[in-house]
Amino acid sequence: MDKKRKKKKKSTDDFTQEAFMGIRRMFFLNEIIPGQKISYGDLSKRLKMSTTPVIQALKRLEYQGLVRHETNRGYYTENISLKEITEIYEFRELIETSLLPRTISGIDKKSLKTLKNALDSHLKAVRDIYLKERLLKDMEFHLALAKLSGCTIQINTLKSLFDLLYLKYRANILFVTPMDTVDSEHIKLYEYIADSNLDGATRILKQHISNVKKHAVISITRMDKEKNIKTI
Repeated sequence: MDKKRKKKKKSTDDFTQEAFMGIRRMFFLNEIIPGQKISYGDLSKRLKMSTTPVIQALKRLEYQGLVRHETNRGYYTENISLKEITEIYEFRELIETSLLPRTISGIDKKSLKTLKNALDSHLKAVRDIYLKERLLKDMEFHLALAKLSGCTIQINTLKSLFDLLYLKYRANILFVTPMDTVDSEHIKLYEYIADSNLDGATRILKQHISNVKKHAVISITRMDKEKNIKTI
């Protein structure tokens, strides 16, 4: 028997997933920006693949609300939207606070350690001007907290909201809340959960998401005035 295994040939789904993740990365690195016309021919060259998986990936991104398709014109990234970002944060608050009772009722040493590790990773994140690592660690902390509830549908919905936020909106829009404020709110949230204090955890989580939403809206409004960016 030949010991050498043949390399598994990639399927259409594999190429589509590869294109999807590649385009997502471009969004996250701001290589694709809101309101931009997207050339799938250019994307296929950058990703070094045919246009078919790229188009399929764009269709998935259209479903997520990151791009739109205009007949006979092609694909465009969606514009920044004050209404959208407000709704995202309000929906986040509903989901995340609704999971707290189940999370706290089932908290144990192992799950508390998982949450503490996520908190520490966020606090240690590089605080450069681009805030990329901090953005990811913030998301990971909130998702770690949500996952402790074991509520799969809510967790997946929350992941989709984070996708829309962190791929479409730049870090310098989302992270304008003073870092010390965010850190102290995360620490306090962890302490309330460790103490099984549902009322305190709910209050600080609502306060935290409300603060971030308020500053993001202020940031977008200011950018609109100063740079005349197009918002909807």
